[in-house]
Amino acid sequence: MLEFSSLNKIWILDVDGTLVKHNGYKIDGHDTLLDGVKEFFEKISAKDKVVLVTARQEKYLRALKEFLKKNNIRYDYLLVDMPTGERILVNDRKPSGLDMAFAVNKDRDKRLNIQFKINEDL
Repeated sequence: MLEFSSLNKIWILDVDGTLVKHNGYKIDGHDTLLDGVKEFFEKISAKDKVVLVTARQEKYLRALKEFLKKNNIRYDYLLVDMPTGERILVNDRKPSGLDMAFAVNKDRDKRLNIQFKINEDL
């Protein structure tokens, strides 16, 4: 279980293989939301920011936005045409020792099951 402070967060999430079936929009002709995604988004504070990242080309953007809206998957920013390589997050550590960056890898197309809790003492 991840433990976070009560500070507002920025959630940076890949789309394909993390939130929806990888390349489902090409293989099946439509996107398919993965298990656990709706439940995960329900736990994200309304004060937090959500950034979605995808290697999809711009020409698929409208259909993706419609799918996300239909499934009540909120986001503040949607970055497309991103490289297919690793995504690296670098941030500083607060003087108190609070880590300001976390990274989670999940198996492609498997349930999104990231357990976290807010610790008001951090």
